[in-house]
Amino acid sequence: MPCDGKVLVTTAGFIERLIKNAGEDCYGDELWASKYNFTHPEAVIQATLDMLKNGSNVIFTNTYQSSVDLYKKCLKLSDEQCMESLRQTVGFACTARDRFLKESKPEIVPLIGGAIGPYGACLHDGSEYTGAYIDKVSREFLRDWHRPRVAALVEGGADFLAVFTIPCLAEAEVIVDLICTEFAQTKFWISLQCKDDTHVAHGEKFSEAVLAIWKKVRDQYKSDKLMAIGVNCLPPANVSPLLKSLEGHTIPFMVAANSGETYDVQKGWHGKADCKPLESFIPEWIALGAKFIGGCCRTDISDIGKIKKAIELS
Repeated sequence: MPCDGKVLVTTAGFIERLIKNAGEDCYGDELWASKYNFTHPEAVIQATLDMLKNGSNVIFTNTYQSSVDLYKKCLKLSDEQCMESLRQTVGFACTARDRFLKESKPEIVPLIGGAIGPYGACLHDGSEYTGAYIDKVSREFLRDWHRPRVAALVEGGADFLAVFTIPCLAEAEVIVDLICTEFAQTKFWISLQCKDDTHVAHGEKFSEAVLAIWKKVRDQYKSDKLMAIGVNCLPPANVSPLLKSLEGHTIPFMVAANSGETYDVQKGWHGKADCKPLESFIPEWIALGAKFIGGCCRTDISDIGKIKKAIELS
């Protein structure tokens, strides 16, 4: 992975497609999109299938905000019921892939990434975009918190672990240590949340954080399981400066940018008319080493084809 050096297309705004298929939104629900794993599993499968039909080479489990603690709190499930529910989400992705493969003969068999979000995503306070919690919890706590979900997704048969929106180096290092010691044969990527074109959300320099992660995996653990390091949930204009900060280092990147719109608590998302199309940035991202490219907030399945075409023309 990537397949024979090809640049692979990931998904676009999964949550928007999932809400459309479910016919009800999840905003304000403590489980957020995870609730659909219980209330609308077929909508989860269909949203994943929609991504595949529009060109995604890489899909993800609907587990970004899932955790054993959250399931126990909201659904009163036992530990084993929580683990089985998490394993089952891999099954939803497999079902979507199986249906797609019955209908199509793609050049590349789609990969399934077990989606893992940061601890802050379950706090419902926006701290996945600041990393503020990192100074309030120990590394041991974070490792114990992440372990069950990682284990369930590996046991469920995910092809790799897709770690998303990590806002601070410390949490990234905890996850790397966990995977490399307890799940050493599992491939994974680490995607960071960045607040500008230089810094990770918590304030560390992006270039220094990436090199620290890369060296930890390659030098400390002597592992070749790290597929990519990257960025997600940020404006596309910020991506190239971040990747350029690593010029001179041969590191594969993944990118999942937002539409470029701005979010405001009062106005909501706005500024779409002023956005440069996401696909117009792709040739430069590829030149800078991007190996996995997709969309995040405010992108949709129509963007997948545009991303795919831009990759093919690069």
